[in-house]
Amino acid sequence: MRTIWKGAISFGLVTIPIRVFTAIEEKSLKFNQLHESDQGRIKYKRVCSVDGEEVPTDQIVKGYEYEKDHYVVLSDDDLDRGLSGSRAIEVLKFVRQEEIDPILFKSSYYLSPDGATGAKAYALLRRALGEEGLVALVKVQWRDKEHLATMRVKDDVFVLETMFWPDEIREPDFEELKEEPDVRDQEVQMARMLIDSMTDVFKPDEFRDSYREKLEALVAQKIEGKEIAVSPDEGEAAPVVDLMEALRASVEAAQKDKTATG
Repeated sequence: MRTIWKGAISFGLVTIPIRVFTAIEEKSLKFNQLHESDQGRIKYKRVCSVDGEEVPTDQIVKGYEYEKDHYVVLSDDDLDRGLSGSRAIEVLKFVRQEEIDPILFKSSYYLSPDGATGAKAYALLRRALGEEGLVALVKVQWRDKEHLATMRVKDDVFVLETMFWPDEIREPDFEELKEEPDVRDQEVQMARMLIDSMTDVFKPDEFRDSYREKLEALVAQKIEGKEIAVSPDEGEAAPVVDLMEALRASVEAAQKDKTATG
């Protein structure tokens, strides 16, 4: 893995040198846009909307649109103003992870001790944090932005998970939810039975991206020049007419499936 950032965990008066690595690797297929007639790659040019001329990268600046077609230009120094330039992951406090709404989480990173000098302090904090069952709430500055994040232990490695700031989360406001529908007790009981019959231990390895697998197989077939068989259209699912009957049938199907796989 490639180091994307170097810094230190600041834990009281303890400083732990660390390196940061991206924890995820998306597996979706990436496509290029091509000209249909000759399969030439489509390229994009940075063109000024005023004079129509292509603009070199060194002449492009960042502007904030404070009202329609009116901008204030910000230099790199302006953008860095307010950032301390510190390369520290500052521990603010420790909290229970279940207290944090998962909607706040953004991206995950691994933290590794940077050399032998920080290994003991890293191991000490890892053990103490792991035994307490807490996560550290931290602040870190990188990529021209200050991030709120959590730091937790996973498989003997610290995982840093950046978060959205609370004021970045939209409030849900839907007309359909302003009036409570009439839900019968029997329907709730049947729904709970369905939930109970579908409850199991989370095993991430049993889930696969079936769409990506089919797409990869399709690409392989096209490379080999094979004819592609078209699957019949399954059509849309029939609308639910009787909610209670649909729940009952779902419970029966789930119980049969559990028996077959159990």
